[in-house]
Amino acid sequence: MATDAAVELDGQYRVLREGAGLIDRSDRGKLVVSGPDAPAFLQGQLTNDLEGIAPGEGCYAALLDRKGHMQADMRVLRLGPDRLWIDLERATTETVVRHLSLYRVGQDVQITDHTEDRAILSVIGPAAATTSGVEGLSPEHVHRELEIGGAGCRAVATDLGIDLIFAAAELGPVVGALVDAGAERVSEQAAEIVRVESGRPRFGREMSAATIPQEAGIDDRAVSFTKGCYIGQETVARLHYKGRPNRHLRGLRLERPVADGDRVTLTDRELGEIGTAVISPALGPIALAVIRREAEPGTRVAVGKTGVGAEVVALPF
Repeated sequence: MATDAAVELDGQYRVLREGAGLIDRSDRGKLVVSGPDAPAFLQGQLTNDLEGIAPGEGCYAALLDRKGHMQADMRVLRLGPDRLWIDLERATTETVVRHLSLYRVGQDVQITDHTEDRAILSVIGPAAATTSGVEGLSPEHVHRELEIGGAGCRAVATDLGIDLIFAAAELGPVVGALVDAGAERVSEQAAEIVRVESGRPRFGREMSAATIPQEAGIDDRAVSFTKGCYIGQETVARLHYKGRPNRHLRGLRLERPVADGDRVTLTDRELGEIGTAVISPALGPIALAVIRREAEPGTRVAVGKTGVGAEVVALPF
């Protein structure tokens, strides 16, 4: 018999798939990098082509170390000719600020931390744009300003809906206006189910400082192979043109639920570990994992100490 918590989670999942679910993501790190040298400076630090985006556009990018390993992933928005917004996982913010502060010496670049004074709300689902009042905002990362609940907001198109960025002091009025428009509050747990189904990795789960972009399957979104040099480019470019990664991001269809961090094995050989495991109301137990490349889609593997059976599948689910 389903527990009350499971029934509630199932209801929230339906909101995300059929309506507009509202999640507070204000805990993300938030930076503005500005100054005459800011675009060229970030172009030499991050993996994507930032000079190729105009004000009102954005992209997904990563910061690498010199060996091509990820230090952080982030969303970058072009606010104006000399101003760029970055938001990223809270745990990686200090690393990014320290790196950018070190390398900006001698350049006219300012880094301002807005982590505490800006809020981010995610509106997810097919009714997200209507609920937010920004229909037609696409493709992903395109953004524009609007007013919600009397507050000035920046609406950003995402893969699953709309993100709203605004002054943290206006959180109450903005939430109230969105709820009045039909949005429903949902948990991060419900949102994680949708993320896993869509096959998008998350830093701190599927990605870490030991991950190369190709291993996480983000090179098509986060890496430009035609722009100039950036830190870590040599490793990423060599792998792109002359090799293939030893590990890949894959989906797992599980016979029973497992836990994050459980080991994935094939005939007693360790392939990797579970990044995020969820129970999808539509698909049952599923997970994302970066595992060795010999486990191609269709391969049967075992997970955890009890050897839960699983099938490796291509993404998205």
